[in-house]
Amino acid sequence: MARSPQDVTKQELAVLQVLWDQGPATIRQITDLIYPDGSASHYATVQKLLERLERKRYVLRDRTPSAHTFAAGVGRDALIGRRLQAMAEQLCGGSLTPLLTHLVKAKRLSAQERQDLRDLIDELDRKNHGKSDHR
Repeated sequence: MARSPQDVTKQELAVLQVLWDQGPATIRQITDLIYPDGSASHYATVQKLLERLERKRYVLRDRTPSAHTFAAGVGRDALIGRRLQAMAEQLCGGSLTPLLTHLVKAKRLSAQERQDLRDLIDELDRKNHGKSDHR
């Protein structure tokens, strides 16, 4: 099955993880984190991944310093949302309910995680209070 043009590969995701965790970084810094004993070919790989991510607008480049720096152009939560929605479209006719139900049942949640979910649902209910439900 072909990926959508805005999907990210496993390797691109590794680069985004570095940028989310470390903040803006140069190609060398990213390469050193992904490939600790990396070679020139690893550097070239990271450079190509950054170029692809920049074209997709998932990475922003700052060209002002002599060594360009790169920053995530999309947040982790936004990418999770996009990917889950795409999965829901593919597998569940657009409904997130089967995906969420499966995730909650498949992994034993801690008491804190269950409380966080309850709090989120309560918060969403409060925000939607007074709005009509058009199902």
